[in-house]
Amino acid sequence: VPCFRTNLFHESNQDGLLGGLLVPWFDEQSCISRYQSTSHLKKLARSPSTHLVKRLREQEALQRRCGPGTETYRRAAERLEPRRNGTGTTHAEDDDDCKYLVLVPYRGLGNRILAMASAFLYAMLTDRVLLVHRGTSLPDLFCEPFQETSWLLPPDFPLRDLENLTGEVPESYRNLVREYGRAASVSELPYVFVDLDHACTYHDKLFYCDDHREFLHRAPWLVMRTDGYFVPALFLNPAYQEELDKLFPRKDSVFYLLARYLFHPTNKVWGLITRFYDSYLKNSDERLGIQVRVFDGDTPFKHVLDQILACTSQEHLLPEVVAQDPGPPASTAGARSKAVLMTGLSSWYFESIRGRYWQSATAAGEVVSVHQPSHEEHQLIGEATHDMKALAEMYLLSMTDAVVTSGWSTFGYVGHGLGGLTPWIMFKPENLTTPDPPCRRAASMEPCLHGPPFYDCRARRGADTGKLVPHVRHCEDMSWGLKLVHPAEI
Repeated sequence: VPCFRTNLFHESNQDGLLGGLLVPWFDEQSCISRYQSTSHLKKLARSPSTHLVKRLREQEALQRRCGPGTETYRRAAERLEPRRNGTGTTHAEDDDDCKYLVLVPYRGLGNRILAMASAFLYAMLTDRVLLVHRGTSLPDLFCEPFQETSWLLPPDFPLRDLENLTGEVPESYRNLVREYGRAASVSELPYVFVDLDHACTYHDKLFYCDDHREFLHRAPWLVMRTDGYFVPALFLNPAYQEELDKLFPRKDSVFYLLARYLFHPTNKVWGLITRFYDSYLKNSDERLGIQVRVFDGDTPFKHVLDQILACTSQEHLLPEVVAQDPGPPASTAGARSKAVLMTGLSSWYFESIRGRYWQSATAAGEVVSVHQPSHEEHQLIGEATHDMKALAEMYLLSMTDAVVTSGWSTFGYVGHGLGGLTPWIMFKPENLTTPDPPCRRAASMEPCLHGPPFYDCRARRGADTGKLVPHVRHCEDMSWGLKLVHPAEI
């Protein structure tokens, strides 16, 4: 019997259900952000298609029918246990129609969120139950997205040490396609391992061309390890084209809609988000997010500060300041206010920009306040408190009106993607020099796939995959990467 929400939420409030993305039957108090986030985030930038809503309900039913705690899951998991003679059970004994995708996301939180969104879409396309390796912090970060079941891989899952699997294991997709004759024996394997690291091999990336009906459908268990957003590669596979077109008529909406469906912060994280937003951002006329990620070390760099100032000045995102003291300040009553949210490991960039607007007046009289929730100084991958702060800052970025992000940063991709914001992307500096131009408006709000395939699935040969279909193009911040765009806006 489903838990019904409190009277804080009304079933008739379709805005609260995000156009059908969400269902109303969760206990609201167990995950306040699920429904309350609509009062903090802007109106939906993209509406879900009726087909996407239908497929989400079907996926939810599949997760309940086959997920952890069911007899079907128990039988399927038992088949992963080695027999006493050392060989695994065969898929010939498999009389259930439930198939599973076990995701092992890794690296920073931005990487893991992008990996989870990608794996969920793949699970929907291939009718698999998604189970996510919980790592050290996942239950502290997100509410369960599915009712009456869990997307977390049970602690007693028979396969151990999943984090250390590599493409060299006998069960890897890489090895199976190297010797295509072995594809016939996939049903004899306990599972198939798919390695989609950003630096994976040519043979690993042939996974993106697998039409699932020819080969992988025979594997009840797929184990996937990935650190990024591989959705653009799925749009290159002819086998998924018709379904993806129905799911996402707007090709630039994939991450935005999936993220709004999947990633609801826990009550503790939501408290971090709302307290900061209500204290520092809520009452401003305009909110600008600036996300700073430096890949050359944790020491602050002047050329990065210069790049931030050049970008925000060039794009008229921050007001200019007067060079000389204008004399006694006039009353600021009625002046337009702008709140600047800065995120990053270092506080130096924040302090420099805050000092700029403290020491000098703005040319047009705007009141500028600059805020930074945390400055951890060093990235601590997988540490729960660190990840909770990072997630809070991603959501705070999504609550701004405009956002500037750092090129190559998955943290930035998630921040602007959650908010449906098309960012200004600052190019990654080379040789410790401010790039010229310092930034560029992105073609869409979609994240970038950093390790794309270079293979045409139809022609079965190498190709520039940024030129095969009109809605998959190379990224602004990474010339070889791929991202989704809406063709009419190219």
